[in-house]
Amino acid sequence: MGKNLHHHHQHQSKSNNSYTKFIFVLFFCLLGLACIVDLFWASSSSFSSSYLRFASNWVSQKPRIFVSQQQHNVDDKIGKKKRFLSATFADLPAPDLAWEQMPSAPVPRLDGSAIQINNLFYVLSGYGTLDHVHSHVDVFNFTDNTWCAKFDTPKDMANSHLGVASDGRYIYVVSGQYGPQCRAPTSRTYVLDTQTREWQSLPPLPAPRYAPATQLWKGRLHVVGGSKENRHTPGLEHWSIAVKDGKALEKEWRTEIPIPRGGPHRACVAINDRLFVIGGQEGDFMAKPGSPIFKCSRRHEVVYGDVYMLDAEMKKWEVLPPLPKPNSHIECSWVVVNNSIIITGGTTEKHPETKRMILVGEVFQFHLDSLTWSVIGKLPYRVKTTLVGFWDGYLYFTSGQRDRGPDNPQPKKVIGEMWRTKLNI
Repeated sequence: MGKNLHHHHQHQSKSNNSYTKFIFVLFFCLLGLACIVDLFWASSSSFSSSYLRFASNWVSQKPRIFVSQQQHNVDDKIGKKKRFLSATFADLPAPDLAWEQMPSAPVPRLDGSAIQINNLFYVLSGYGTLDHVHSHVDVFNFTDNTWCAKFDTPKDMANSHLGVASDGRYIYVVSGQYGPQCRAPTSRTYVLDTQTREWQSLPPLPAPRYAPATQLWKGRLHVVGGSKENRHTPGLEHWSIAVKDGKALEKEWRTEIPIPRGGPHRACVAINDRLFVIGGQEGDFMAKPGSPIFKCSRRHEVVYGDVYMLDAEMKKWEVLPPLPKPNSHIECSWVVVNNSIIITGGTTEKHPETKRMILVGEVFQFHLDSLTWSVIGKLPYRVKTTLVGFWDGYLYFTSGQRDRGPDNPQPKKVIGEMWRTKLNI
């Protein structure tokens, strides 16, 4: 019996030794497998990070995220960390341009308008402040870079948010807002003979419009969209009237095909027998109910980057690739250069958390041959309602409302500064 017990003990001891060896072998096998998996994951992660970094740079700059110290302390107490989008998250990567400051306009302007005729740049009306609007035209001479003239606008002409277009001598001025703050738009229309500096009236629009897209195209003055009488409701209507040498050839405006999406503050460009309407927004500030001075009160706005094109037959609006980001307040912020449309500044979608307005600091180029967009440079600062001209290879802009600084894209100061940069495109 003792012999049997001893034999059983030896057998059990051998089994334990075999089991222990098996455990060690299994442990080292799992450890080796883990190392291989970790190495593969690291390589994959590195590739993925590189790809995401490239894709981000190609499309747009990744949103920057900050955590404030105060919030960090609060989050520590509740065991949760909340993240905030940087104020500058909407800025796009763009090359620096060499900007040179030129003589400032005689007065600062917000929501003014401008037309270039050869070497002369006509800058019209606009807000000086919310409580003061301009009723005159300043003229800049690109040849000697001086502000060379000033003359008044008609007493009943709108003071801001005008629709403007020109045939090379006559400047057509359509509707807009009459008076300061957030008064309602008008339907009155005028024409300026830039050679005699005399004004004449034209048939009024069928209804008042605020900041409509306006352009002279195919012998007709076209007015598209804008906001309706309350400044907020988008208008889809499209009207035109035949004009020649500063005179209307018809007594009434003709109804044309409406634009698919309405609203104010859009660029409107006629080139290559096509009409382009670019950017804009739905909604705008309204007069505070019951305010005797029509004090401005902000309402919900949707800024968009939509681009529409109407061909020569004027039967259908075609949807084209949108702007690199939503953009508004660009009605006079464009110029045509080398078969492309250049757009400077504007406003984009408000900050999703702070709900503050965000200004645009990039220069965009729309290539008319390929119908594609690119970001070609940065402005000296973010700014909206720029008034833009082009002369002798230089891109000029003046006026508008600029940002609060490099790290704060919210609007602050209304300016009259003028800048230029040499464009190599």
